Amino acid sequence: MASQHQRPGHHAQHRRPRVGHIQFLNCLPLYWGLGRTGSLVDLDLTKDNPDRLSEALVAGRLDIGPISCVEYLRHADQLTLLPDIAVGSDGPVQSCVIVSELPLEELDGRRVALGSTSRTSVRLAQLLLADRYGVTPEYYTCPPDLGAMMQEAEAAVLIGDAALRASLHEAPRLGLNVHDLGAMWKDWTGLPFVFAPFAVRRDFLAREPETVHEVHRSFLASRDLSMEEIDKVCEQTARWEAFDAETLRRYYTDALDFSFGDRQLLGMREFAVRIGAATDEVRLLGGGG
Repeated sequence: MASQHQRPGHHAQHRRPRVGHIQFLNCLPLYWGLGRTGSLVDLDLTKDNPDRLSEALVAGRLDIGPISCVEYLRHADQLTLLPDIAVGSDGPVQSCVIVSELPLEELDGRRVALGSTSRTSVRLAQLLLADRYGVTPEYYTCPPDLGAMMQEAEAAVLIGDAALRASLHEAPRLGLNVHDLGAMWKDWTGLPFVFAPFAVRRDFLAREPETVHEVHRSFLASRDLSMEEIDKVCEQTARWEAFDAETLRRYYTDALDFSFGDRQLLGMREFAVRIGAATDEVRLLGGGG
């Protein structure tokens, strides 16, 4: 860990760990408390969408951060999962959805628009449609704008804030059906789904294990503080977002699951098996699982 007297701009061997932050409402409780606990100054934080953060972690431009589940499975030999923290759900998630004007079993050969921000949700949607509903739609990628998507397609896959807006505001107004990917996975497997675990690069972990533990502790403390003060978090956030405080409160306390233990690991391994990814590298820091 850097000396306490190390100046932030000083180019010595010690530098602040480079950490990713997903710029969606679903990650807010993981980060909200960092300023309050004083940990924010110890991190070199990069905000971006899940795809770009995943690429940066795999490429070594970040040391620690949330990574799309699919990208983690693809590069598990370079990464180690951090325990007790992730973005997932154990049932309906609200912010990863298929919006459709047709019943899902009628989407065979139809156009399905994929909002271009998360490989994991897209892969999960494709898996569910193929294996659970027996359909092979014609997929194409486009920006996550529900109105524009539904002009070209019979269904759309959305995640994050765009999915929340679609579920709560746009789909009901347009008379479209919303199918929650978290709920569909739970109905199918009985397991939670991990959309984005937190991972550390193995080379960084080997070089700076104490820094990794420090960052991990900071995020757990931030998450716990946020959940203790969730009413305040939601009131502040509702001032500039398109959702009221009560909607956000339900989202954070009922829909999202920020934990990562044995059941989440089982869910992740089950997903790996079903998409044909290797599971032997899927393990937690500290040897769990």
